Amino acid sequence: MTTEAILDIKQWGNNLGVRLPAAIAREAHLQLNQRVRISVEGERVMITPINDTPLTLEQRLTSFDPERHGGEAMTTSHAIGAERW
Repeated sequence: MTTEAILDIKQWGNNLGVRLPAAIAREAHLQLNQRVRISVEGERVMITPINDTPLTLEQRLTSFDPERHGGEAMTTSHAIGAERW
């Protein structure tokens, strides 16, 4: 059995939005605040749940790249506050 609904696309700020009915969300196993991937395949819009598990601090630190994230370097060579060099 297929669960489906006919919905209207509405304006939401500068974006367009659709409210998913509870039956559709339940059938797709979607939860409040769950991340999803939205993609287009042909003329279909696909919503795919992303089952992210929270990273531990150790996992986050392992993936830290100072070159990509800017590291701890100050953008100025002179003291801004009470720093001592």
